[in-house]
Amino acid sequence: MIKRIKFKGIIFRNFEIKDFKKIIEKKGLFLFPSGPGLASIETEKKYFEALKAANYTFFDSGYFVILLRYLKKIKVNKLSGYIFIKSFLKYIEKNNNKKLFLIDPSIKLSLSNRKLLKKKGVLKKNLHNYIAPKYNPKLILDKKLLNTIKKIRPNYILINIGGGTQEILGLYIKKNINFKCTILCNGAAISFFTGDQAPINNFYDKIYLGWLIRIIFNPIIFIPRYLRTIKLINIVLKNDIKIFYK
Repeated sequence: MIKRIKFKGIIFRNFEIKDFKKIIEKKGLFLFPSGPGLASIETEKKYFEALKAANYTFFDSGYFVILLRYLKKIKVNKLSGYIFIKSFLKYIEKNNNKKLFLIDPSIKLSLSNRKLLKKKGVLKKNLHNYIAPKYNPKLILDKKLLNTIKKIRPNYILINIGGGTQEILGLYIKKNINFKCTILCNGAAISFFTGDQAPINNFYDKIYLGWLIRIIFNPIIFIPRYLRTIKLINIVLKNDIKIFYK
């Protein structure tokens, strides 16, 4: 079985959800790049740098998985942010002593996330939220955020802001804190479970139709975003991919 691949300097780990318990205890920056995100790696340098610097990058994009299979004859497992967070919520129910630090885009979403995690049994003293300012992805500086994280020293940081910026913020945090923790950047997948995002379920995720549900739920945002993924076809075709079996 393929263990990982190297694509344009990015190491993608080929895990299955049955590996979750082994993965979740590891430290570092965990990224789940979307199809639109991967289609931007030749123009968005900071985002590209974050993908290359991650400790664990997963095959979140079903579109990318399909392109690898049919254009490069490489078969890997899709491990979406949706499925990962679903497993994380189950994990945190049994491990409610873990400190969580959520970086949210608004007070409304922050309250939704807190409500969900409290239902899962996370203790109030272990649940911390930070409302993110509007970051410039080309130059992220947030000393207040860093000082708060250093003071709390969470086990897990969940970055729930938009893709393309959250990965860059995750790398910024990783480089500027003085302790090890797990930084999860999975496209604000927690919002699938609070009801603030499109109503995706296991069935749609398994058949790679999460993108369609998102378009139906919010066509103005997601139609242009997914049209941009056409670029990824050429990026995959023109680049060699190194496969590792160990």
